[in-house]
Formats: sequence, C-alpha cells, structure tokens
Amino acid sequence: MTKYIAAIDQGTTSTRCMVFNHRGEPVGAHHLEHEQIYPQPGWVEHNALEIWRNTEIIIREAVRKAGAAPEDIAAVGVTNQRETTLVWDPTTGQPYYNAIVWQDTRTDQLINKLVENGGLDRFREKVGLPLATYFSGPKIAWILENVPGVREAVKEGRAVFGTMDTWIIWNLTGGVKSGKHVTDVTNASRTMLMDLEKLAWDKEIYDLMGIPVAMLPEICSSSEVYGHTLVDGPFQGVIRVAGDLGDQQAATVGQTCFEPGEAKNTYGTGCFMILNTGEEIVQSQQGLLTTLCYQFGEEKPVYALEGSIAIAGALVQWLRDNLKMIDSAPEIENLASTVEDNGGVYFVPAFSGLFAPYWRSDARGVIVGLTQYVNRGHIARAVLEATAFQTREVLDAMNTDSGVPLKALKVDGGMVRNDTLMSFQADVLGVPVIRPEVAETTALGAAYAAGYAVGFWKSKEEMRKNWQVDKTWQPDPESLAGTKLYKEWKKAVTRTFNWVE
Repeated sequence: MTKYIAAIDQGTTSTRCMVFNHRGEPVGAHHLEHEQIYPQPGWVEHNALEIWRNTEIIIREAVRKAGAAPEDIAAVGVTNQRETTLVWDPTTGQPYYNAIVWQDTRTDQLINKLVENGGLDRFREKVGLPLATYFSGPKIAWILENVPGVREAVKEGRAVFGTMDTWIIWNLTGGVKSGKHVTDVTNASRTMLMDLEKLAWDKEIYDLMGIPVAMLPEICSSSEVYGHTLVDGPFQGVIRVAGDLGDQQAATVGQTCFEPGEAKNTYGTGCFMILNTGEEIVQSQQGLLTTLCYQFGEEKPVYALEGSIAIAGALVQWLRDNLKMIDSAPEIENLASTVEDNGGVYFVPAFSGLFAPYWRSDARGVIVGLTQYVNRGHIARAVLEATAFQTREVLDAMNTDSGVPLKALKVDGGMVRNDTLMSFQADVLGVPVIRPEVAETTALGAAYAAGYAVGFWKSKEEMRKNWQVDKTWQPDPESLAGTKLYKEWKKAVTRTFNWVE
C-alpha cells in the first residue's frame, strides 16, 4: 500500500525534495543550494549538472528522513523555476551551456528587434505575454546564435531544449538511456512559443525566432504519468513520474485555488501573484500575464492572470551577500524592527528591469529619500516594504483586469515567516493576508498533481480539505501604508525609468 507522494521543487537558489502523506503534511524533506553565476551585469546562470547532482542527494535524504521505501511512494511530481533555459545533448547528457536563468537580461537586443516590427504586445493575443527578456524562447534563440555547434547539433538530433522541469524529468526517467523529453502546459506557456488556445508550439513564432521545432519538448498536461524512475536512480525503485507544474502554478494548486477568482501570492526569490480565471482566457489590459494555471489529465485547461515581480527575497539575499548588512536572511526582521518606519527611504529593486505591471527593461534599481537621519534599520525596513508595495501594484492591476476585488490573499513561500512583512502587506493591501499551515505549497502543488494522476487523491475537494489556516493578518484601518506611503512608492518607481539607454 503506497502511503506517500514525493515532490521535487527545483527553485532559483536551491532544490528541495519533500515527501507528503495523504493529509498533505510533509513527513520528510531535504534541500541544497546551488551556485548563482553572474558572468556579466544582467547575466544570471546556473550549472545544470550541479542542480541534477543536488537533486539526486536531496531525493535520497528526503526519502530516508521520511522512513520510506520505494514501494511506499505512489508517484513523484516536479515543479521548477520557470523560463530558465537549458540546451543539452541527449546522447551524452551534457549541457552545451549553463542554464540561462529567468532573471537574465542578455536577450534585450533580440527583444528590441522583435518590438520594432509590431510592438511590445506583438504576440500577446496568441501567447498571453509581452515581449520581454523574462521568457524562454528568446533565450533559446540566444544559445543557437552564440554557442558554437548547437545549431548543427540540433539537425543531428543532438541538442534539445528544456526548462528545468524537462531537465529533471529527463534525468529522473533514465537520461541518456530512456529519458522522456516532455514539459507541461504551464511551463510551455512561459516560453512565448505556445498558443494558449491550441496548447501547441506556434510555427509563426518559433520560425521567426529561428528555433527548430525538433528541439522542443512534447507538451503534456500537468497531471499524467510521463514515465518511471529507474531502479538504479536516486529513488532506488520504479516510481511513476506523474506531475509537472511551473513553480507559481504549483503554489496555486498547493493553495487549492481551484475556483475562478481565488488568488495566491508566493514570496520567494521573486514574488508572483496568480488569479484563477477558470476556463476563460482573460487578456490583460494592465500589464499582467495571461498564462495556464493547470491542466489535469484530460480535463479542460484552467487559465490565470499573473503578476510577476522579479526581486523579492532576492533583495534580502543581496543585502546579506553584497552589502553584508546581515549574516542570515531571517535577521532582517530584527533589524527592521529597530525603527518605527522607513525614515522616508524607498528601495525599488529593478535590478533586471521592472516586471508587472510596467515591463520596463530600461529600468534599474534605486534607493531614494536618503538623509543623514537614515540608518541600517531604515534600509532593512525599506527592503521588506518594497515587496509589499510591488504586490499592491500587481493587485491593483488584477482588480482592474478581472473586475473582481480581492477579499483576502493566500500567501506562501519563504518570506511569509516574516511577521513584520506580512503585517505591513495587509496594511498596504487593505485586505486580510492568510498563511496556511503548510507554507511549502509549491512542492505540495506538485505532489497534488502527481497524486491526482495516479488516484492517490481522488478529487480536488479531497485536496481542499487538507488546506488549513495557520495565521491571518488583518489590516490596520489607521495605517497610512496603502495611501500616503504607497503614493510615495509610486513616485520612487518613476525614478528607475530610462536608466539604460
């Protein structure tokens, strides 16, 4: 009798494996960080081989901590940092180049060329996305153009593309021996190459970008059996690989936002708010992304509106690693608590441009309002507040697009343990902020997708029953966070524009 579902969460800064029971409770987990590689300003890369080595270790450790045998695990699901782009040789398993991370801005010239012949929204009706450096398609084009031998290798069947879910699933299912080259609709919808209605690669766009269709993975649903692990693999047994979701969609499923109008916000490296719009494709008029929310097996696809913020938790890491202002990320809350307010300081972290709702690749980060009064505490508070203000901007856009004002916000991710931030977030939004008992909803969503595919969970209602409130923050009606301070934040944002010529 199988007791558990495993999930691999391949994130921007680390990879985690979690084992869940039927109640959606974690019974074993392990994670490892991987190196962040910055070859030039604006360039961000990962070593895909390091990530797979880490994945093998964390699987073994999580299963060991859960006290589980291979036969106890019904299936494994995968979730991943989206848009991060890898091209590798399926005959050797060797990448041709480091994985180009979603934050990377090296494709800006290609984007500018595409914009010239049709504007920022040239493909939006088909793919739901504006032209931006964020997405995978242009990154593939960059690799084909700039890495010697790749274009020739594609013709010989020796070069395939995948986002990190595809890479992990390919390795899990046997790699060079028998690896399955697949992705799901949520990840495919972030490449800028998939038609939202047809759920298929779009010939006009991949031809325009010079991307051979032969290198693209098969598009599958988010919940079906793609293949099986091998006995000599990290699970040391034959287990069905049956769930695949981009990380933000996985968190939406983990938060059981299955009804239109339900929304969640994930506070990780970046910050991502997703609103379920049901079976309807809603084209944003406010700079949001139209994306796949999930598709379970043969069921109809469910769509979403998404607001993407590039830098959230990454700003705390920057304060730790680059400015050495704190020794560990959790210390920021204590430092921020040494002051009553931000001292007039606003920090707009447009390190790789501004994402939703602006989509300004010419923007760069600024700290404004500095005076001699300002100290480390004010900077720390401004760092936390930046995430809350950016979330408000996205929520305002969502309310306008959907016509449905949000009544409460479900939150998850690493930063939701920060009470100062969550309390301020409720004040800025003017609605309750709700944290669930299981905050690792990204991994849980991948587990749900895999478990649903194999009948471990029989219905969405069964998953919904697992969701429990841990803490709720109510907005303070006396707070100026959503009025005066937010207005000043909006002014600070304008100071980031037009920095890159």
